[in-house]
Amino acid sequence: MKPVLLINPNTSVLTTQMMADIARACLASWPGGAPALRALTMPHGVPMIVEEADLQAAAHAVGELALTHTELVADEVCGVIVAAFGDPGVAVLRQRLAVPVVGIGEAAMREAAQHGRRFGIATTTSSMAASIEAGVRRHGLEAAFCGVRFTSGDPQALGRQPAALQAALADAVAACIELDHAQAVVIGGGPLGQAAQALSTRFDIPVIGPVPAACRSLLHMLAGIG
Repeated sequence: MKPVLLINPNTSVLTTQMMADIARACLASWPGGAPALRALTMPHGVPMIVEEADLQAAAHAVGELALTHTELVADEVCGVIVAAFGDPGVAVLRQRLAVPVVGIGEAAMREAAQHGRRFGIATTTSSMAASIEAGVRRHGLEAAFCGVRFTSGDPQALGRQPAALQAALADAVAACIELDHAQAVVIGGGPLGQAAQALSTRFDIPVIGPVPAACRSLLHMLAGIG
């Protein structure tokens, strides 16, 4: 099978490596074997998408990959994961490519809403509130959505402190559960992947990391399930 391509729409190579490690572990656990994974970091842009302007610039850059990147132009991959929570460029890639394209934001929200569950989102980027809520509406999930809870402070500074990031996100998840009555919580951000893994076993409801959710969604597509 051809490999999966994971695109990191920001410029942080360390974030790409972290998300790729998570994705590879998820792909490897798939029964019956699974594709290998290649990862691509944006050569220009921002190290973390924290503003609406960052998201718009990332969407343009990701969309251009379908015209310029060798693996995509030559049809050398079996599917693409866009690993930013706002799913920048996903719509354009779906128009231009013949392979499945999965955004981590959409995949995580849809997984959270399965079986009629009310879901919340816990994340660090309060300035992205409007685009997160717009994404919920775009995917037709308003009826299942019970709100988004944000950590306080600068998201990039928090991201450099893994223990503090995990603790802050744990508080946000707890608020989703206790105040908003969420039955599942999505951790809203690819760079939050390690914290999402750590939190996935701390609560009595599903706490969903977006990168594994995207891998599961893509594997189901490739297998013709759902």
